[in-house]
Amino acid sequence: MPGKEMDYFTALYDVAKVINASLEPTRVLEEIVRSVVEAMKVKAGSLRILDERKKRLILGAYHGLSSDYVHKGPVLVEESGIDREALKGKVIRIEDAQTDPRFQYNDMARAEGIRSVLVVPLVLGTTAIGVLRVYTDDVRRFKKKEIRFMEAAANLSAIALENARMHQHLRRERDLMAELKYRLDDN
Repeated sequence: MPGKEMDYFTALYDVAKVINASLEPTRVLEEIVRSVVEAMKVKAGSLRILDERKKRLILGAYHGLSSDYVHKGPVLVEESGIDREALKGKVIRIEDAQTDPRFQYNDMARAEGIRSVLVVPLVLGTTAIGVLRVYTDDVRRFKKKEIRFMEAAANLSAIALENARMHQHLRRERDLMAELKYRLDDN
């Protein structure tokens, strides 16, 4: 990273503030990805969540990617070597996404100008529920502290998703209870 090195503690604090400020998952995930991209001074980033059948990674948020790249096609776990590895809890470093056979969309990476990719799992407890990725436009060897920052941001993202899910569940329960009370009071 040329120039002044990022203060990852401050960046992580900013990510935690975003998570604490809202229970709206889309907004939180977008802010997390934006914060990670800016903190790491990379071209772009994305966050994908594993679907219920554990077959596809659904786009949760992205920053710095073109619409063409984002809508390139499904990210199928079976066809994406890097995602299969990441969902097993591994950190994946791709030096050149344009040529690495584990990368599912090499041609699209070339068209988008993506070179290096860092992928970390979103882990909730012991279960990977998605992946957080950053993309560079040059070949880059990610530093240990960059990887640790990404892992921390990914773990906070998993917690934010779980908090939002629990909040939505509680809201539905409250609404059902209110409806039941209304019906009982009406009789």
